[in-house]
Amino acid sequence: MSAEASNPQQKRWLMAAFDMTCSGHQSPGLWTHPQDKSYRYNKVSYWTDLAKKLEEGKFDFLFIADVLGAYSVYGGNADAAIRSGAQFPVNDPLMSISAMAAATKNLAFGITATTSYEPPYSLARRFSTLDHLTNGRVGWNVVTGYLDSAARQFGRPQQDLHAKR
Repeated sequence: MSAEASNPQQKRWLMAAFDMTCSGHQSPGLWTHPQDKSYRYNKVSYWTDLAKKLEEGKFDFLFIADVLGAYSVYGGNADAAIRSGAQFPVNDPLMSISAMAAATKNLAFGITATTSYEPPYSLARRFSTLDHLTNGRVGWNVVTGYLDSAARQFGRPQQDLHAKR
């Protein structure tokens, strides 16, 4: 009898990996380390290899963060983020999901996507397609965004107030 069956109060742990479709996710500059492979973030094989490794390690899901603009914390512009590879450049995380799903059987995928700059139908359509292609192994981290640089990417002077988003 499993521990879960013998103790209904015991909950199963879910193991997740956290990544981003860029060369420098949480540790800007790590891409300069000789063993780092994140420079391959723009290759399908990077993502399918990662997915297979996570599934072999019994991970439950891969969570992929996303931002639509560059950070401008230092000096009021994106220069420092661009030089250090701090979450820049960032590819669209939805594009690699079907390849990772095809390379795995059980690994699920959580993807960050903003509602602020996307028509609802096109976003719902892409997630619905991924839901079918992954056999239900996709989830959506719904965000409204927070970077003024993202607003500028979409032709707006700044981010809308939080209550409006």
